[in-house]
Amino acid sequence: MNTENQAQATASFTLRYQQPSDFHADAVQLLTHLERDEVQFAGKVKQPLAFREGLATLFAIVSSDYRYIPKDRTAYLAFMQMRRSARHQGLAKAYRAYFDWLLRNDPQAWLMLDPIISVHPDGLFLEVFSKDEACYAALALDQDLFETQGKLQFGTTHIDFSPELAQGLEQIRSFRSTHFAVGKTAVNFQTETAPALPDTEIIEKRIQVPQTWIRGLLQVQSAAQLPADIFHLKPIDLYNALRYLRLHADAKGKKRGLRIELVPNQPPRLILEPTDQVIEGSAEPYQGQQAKLIRLWGRRRLSLLKRFLPFAETIEVQVLGHGLPSFWILGGSGMSLTLAITGFTSSNWSQALNFDLLLPRRSETLAELTTVVAALQKVYVATLEELVVTTQLSELVCRTALQQASQQGLVIYDLAHDVYRYRPLTQEPLDMSHFQFRHPAEKLAYDLVARQQAISQLQLNLLPLEGIEISATITVKEDKRDYLAKLKLTEEGQISKASCSCHQIMTQGLSHGACSHLLALRIAYAAQQAKRDLSMITQETRLFTRRHQQQREQIQVTLNHQRLLISRELNQHIKPQQFAFNSVQEARQAYLGKIAQLELSGFIEG
Repeated sequence: MNTENQAQATASFTLRYQQPSDFHADAVQLLTHLERDEVQFAGKVKQPLAFREGLATLFAIVSSDYRYIPKDRTAYLAFMQMRRSARHQGLAKAYRAYFDWLLRNDPQAWLMLDPIISVHPDGLFLEVFSKDEACYAALALDQDLFETQGKLQFGTTHIDFSPELAQGLEQIRSFRSTHFAVGKTAVNFQTETAPALPDTEIIEKRIQVPQTWIRGLLQVQSAAQLPADIFHLKPIDLYNALRYLRLHADAKGKKRGLRIELVPNQPPRLILEPTDQVIEGSAEPYQGQQAKLIRLWGRRRLSLLKRFLPFAETIEVQVLGHGLPSFWILGGSGMSLTLAITGFTSSNWSQALNFDLLLPRRSETLAELTTVVAALQKVYVATLEELVVTTQLSELVCRTALQQASQQGLVIYDLAHDVYRYRPLTQEPLDMSHFQFRHPAEKLAYDLVARQQAISQLQLNLLPLEGIEISATITVKEDKRDYLAKLKLTEEGQISKASCSCHQIMTQGLSHGACSHLLALRIAYAAQQAKRDLSMITQETRLFTRRHQQQREQIQVTLNHQRLLISRELNQHIKPQQFAFNSVQEARQAYLGKIAQLELSGFIEG
C-alpha cells in the first residue's frame, strides 16, 4: 500500500466579469460573475465610514496568509518583465495579461475564489476564506444601512474584489454621499479604459483552487452549527488584548496561545501566553453550568478586526474546544461581521483531523435534504423553526438535512442572526466525492480503521505534565508487513512527536505530511476516547487551575493504577502528595472524588 501523499488535487474555476469592480465618482460598483444568475442591488449608503471599514476588514481577511514564505525574487523579476511588456495596453487587456501570467508562472498565487455575495430580502451577505485556510469571514449588511434604489434581484454570485478596488474604497468620506451597486454591468458610471479598447472587453480569471481549500471552507461553515460555549465581550476588552499583542512580539520557542477562562456567573478572562497577561472581561458574566479553560491558537489573526472594532457595539464569542474553531461575532452600525478562526493551518494535521471527527461523515444524501433546501430556496432566509413548520419534518431531521446541505455548499448558517440562508457556493453542484477526505493518505487511514484486526490494542503511556504517548502495530495485508506507529500528544491534542516504521516517515519524516498509519492511529485513539468508560480507567492525569486576582493555584491529579498522585502549586511552591490503595477500584473512586471536590471549589480543568 503506497502511503505517500500525492500531488495536491485542485479544482479549476473560471470567473468572467464585464470589467473590474471599481470606486468612481463616490460610487462603489461590484461587478458580478457573468456566468452565474443575475443579482442586482443599488442604493445610497447611510453610514459611509462604517461601510468602508467593513469592506476593508473583509479584504484584509481574504488576502491574509500567515504561512511562512521564504524570500524568492525569481517570480518578482518575471512579473516585472510582464508588467513592462503590458504597460501601454488598456485596462481590460492589462488585467487579462496579469491573470494569464499568474496562471503560467505562479498558479498558487490565487488560491482563493473571489468573495461570494448574496442579495437577500434582509440585506447583503458577503463571504471570504483566507489563502492559508485559517480564517473565514461573513459580513452582513442590513437593509437599514442603505436607501434602496431601483430593482432588487435576489440570488448568489461572485464579485470581482481586487487590491485596486480596496485602494479606491479608502477614498470614501463621511461628508460625501456614497452610492453602492451590485450587478453584471456598471450602474450610473463607467470605468475608464484605454480608447483603443471597447468597453465590452471581458475580464477572465482562471483560478486553480486546491480541493483542501474548498473542503476547509465547507467544514468551517458547517461547524457553525455545532454545540459551542458562548460568552460575551465588550469592544474595549478585545482592543486591550490586541493592543497588548501589538506591543509585545511573539517570542520564538515560547507559547503563543490564547487561554479563555470561563467561570459561571463571572466575567470571562482572556489570558495571553507566555506572560499570562490577564484581560478581564467587562461584559455580562458567563452563563454556562461548568467552569472551563479553553486554549486557542491563531490569536494574531484577531488583529484583522482592528478596523471594524470602532463600529462594533457587541461581541459574542463561540468556542468549540481546545484548538478548535472559534467564532467572533461583532455587531453594530447596521452591520455584523463573523470571523471564524480555525485554530490551525494545513500543516497542523492532528488538530485538523480532530476537527474532521466532530462533523458527520455521510456518503449518502438524506432524502429530506431536497425538501428542506427547496423550502429555503423559496424564501432565501429562514429560521429552523420556520423550516420545521414549512416542511412538516421533525426538528432533528430538519437540522440534520441542513447540516449536510451546509457541507455540500448549498446552505449557510448565519450565526449573527441565527438564521439559515440559501447560498449555493458554485453554479453547478459540487462533486462531494472529491471532498470526503483531505488527501489519499486520510482515505487509506479510515480504511485501516474500518478493517478488523488491522490495528492492534493501543498502548497508552501517560507522561505527567507532557501529555500521552500512543503506540500500536498496524497490519497492512497489501504490503504483507506490520508497521509500528507512535504518537506523542500534548494535553491540548497537538502532536509533539511522531514516528512510524514505514518508508515514507523513515526517509522523509513529516516533511510531506503524515502517513496513513499515523493518521489511522490518531483516528483510533479519538474513537477510543469517545467510547471511554470512566468506571474502567486505570491511568489518567488532569490539571485544575483557580485564579484569584493575579495569583494562580494549580493542582494536578494523577491516577496510576493503585496510586493517586496530587501535586499542588501556589506561588511557585510545589507540594506533592501520594496515596496508595489496595485496589484500582478504590484508587479510581478517590481520584473521581477529588476531581468533583475541586470542581465544586471553583477550579477549572485545563
